Amino acid sequence: MTYAPDRLPDHVTLTELRDLALRVASTAATMVRDDRPTRLDTSTKSTDTDVVTVMDTRSEALLREALRIARPEDGFVGEEGADLQGSTGITWVVDPIDGTVNYLYDLPLYAVSVAAVVGSPRAPGWRPVAGAVVSPVLGTAWTAALGLGAVRHDLTTGDTAVVSIGTEAQLSHALVGTGFAYRSDTRLAQACTLVDVLPRVRDIRRLGSAATDLCLVADGRLDAYFESGLNPWDLAAGWLVLTEAGGVVVGPGASEPNTLMVVAGNRTLVEQLRTLVTS
Repeated sequence: MTYAPDRLPDHVTLTELRDLALRVASTAATMVRDDRPTRLDTSTKSTDTDVVTVMDTRSEALLREALRIARPEDGFVGEEGADLQGSTGITWVVDPIDGTVNYLYDLPLYAVSVAAVVGSPRAPGWRPVAGAVVSPVLGTAWTAALGLGAVRHDLTTGDTAVVSIGTEAQLSHALVGTGFAYRSDTRLAQACTLVDVLPRVRDIRRLGSAATDLCLVADGRLDAYFESGLNPWDLAAGWLVLTEAGGVVVGPGASEPNTLMVVAGNRTLVEQLRTLVTS
């Protein structure tokens, strides 16, 4: 069967996709944690602060091969490599290390993000249907499948818990996450937005991993989140975890989340916050 945004997988298939996402993300996350060199061999991508390590490439290669073996007809889009076209309508969208700079500096907030989506993640209208975000140093993973809820996994004990979005309704009491781009001109624009937001919220957290931020909002440990410049691999799995936890993820105006802006949280906070960050 070929899937599309108007022809989605059934619950059995969604469960299988979710479990596969967790399995391969966990394997890659363990590798990037355990094999992290003491001194990383770094290069630059678009700017001097956009750091990519050999571990990014290793992690993505591991994910690509594991997914190809499990589902050879699916597509694949990763941060570090060329797209692979599939024939099933399902594309795997992966971030091999979300939070690369944290990883470079041996800070614990980085994750591996793996999501199955329908529709092209390179065009409007795509949507995630199953996914996992695995934070190996925190020992935590979050998973979700469309219509089946979101779950937090304790990777040490094996315990699981259903997660649900927080209920804070006042922006002035909200702890809000955000992030900054690598390009200096984009960072300047983001700083100007932050000047408007900061006096109107309880506080701001910049943790350095968009996938983790979205899952923490889903888990009620951040109240809301906004960021511009996100790519599909930054967003896909965390978006699904958050919406399956009862939250909303939107873009500018009435649009879906996109590179221009992502605003996430419970509906009440999102309506207030979106006015500030997309005006």
